[in-house]
Amino acid sequence: MKEIYDPKFVEKLFDKMSSSYSRVNYITSFGFSERWRRKCVEEIKIKEGSIIVDLMTGMVECWKFILKNSGDNSKLIGLDFSTEMINRAELNKLKFKNSKIEILKENVFDNSISDETVDLVISGFGLKTFNNEQLRKLSIEIERILKPNGEFSLIDVSVPENKSLRSMYMFYLKNIIPVLGKLFLGNPNTYKMLGIYTEAYGNSKNVFKIFNERKFQIEYIEYFFGCATGIKGKKLKN
Repeated sequence: MKEIYDPKFVEKLFDKMSSSYSRVNYITSFGFSERWRRKCVEEIKIKEGSIIVDLMTGMVECWKFILKNSGDNSKLIGLDFSTEMINRAELNKLKFKNSKIEILKENVFDNSISDETVDLVISGFGLKTFNNEQLRKLSIEIERILKPNGEFSLIDVSVPENKSLRSMYMFYLKNIIPVLGKLFLGNPNTYKMLGIYTEAYGNSKNVFKIFNERKFQIEYIEYFFGCATGIKGKKLKN
C-alpha cells in the first residue's frame, strides 16, 4: 500500500487518467461530483480582489464555481504536479480569458507560493491520495500560505457509514468503475485505484483530526449521506 502514496506513482496515475478523468468522475458519481465541487466552493466566501489557490487543480473542474463570484480583481492560482493535467489546465484556461489565472506545475509540498499571501484555498477530490504524514504536511502548507483569517474548503469522495449504502457504493467503486476504465482507457486497473484510494481514505474525519492540530478553526462536513465528506476552516490570528 505504501507505493500508492508515492508522488511518482500518483503523478503517473493521473497522467494516464487525464484524457477521461473528468467524464468518468461525472458518470461514476451520477453527476454528483459537479454538485459536490460547487458546494465545496460555496462553503467559503469569495470576496472581490481575493487570491484563491486551487490545490491539485486537475482538469480545473472547480474553476467555474470559483470564478463565478470572484470578481475581475481576484486572482486564481491552479497548482498540480501531473504534467498531463497541467497541459489540460492550460487549454481550459482559454475558456476564462477575462480572469486572472496562474498555473503552477508544482508539488503541493514544495511550491513557490509565498507565506501568508493567499485569501482562500480550495481542493476538490485530491485528499485521498495522501497518507497521514502527507496530510500533516498539507495542513502545514495551507497554514503557511494562508493570510490570518484566510479560509479553506477541502472535499473528497468517501465511504458512507450506513451499511447498506456503503456496501452498494463500494461495490460500484471497486467493480463497476474499472469496467468504465476499460471502456475509456482500455485498462481497468487504472480506475480500479479510485476504489482502493477511497476505501483506504474512509472519510474526512481523519483529515479533520490532523488539521485540528494546526492554528485553524475547522468544521467537518458530509455530503449526500457521507458519499463525500470534507472540512472547511479559517486560519486563526497569532
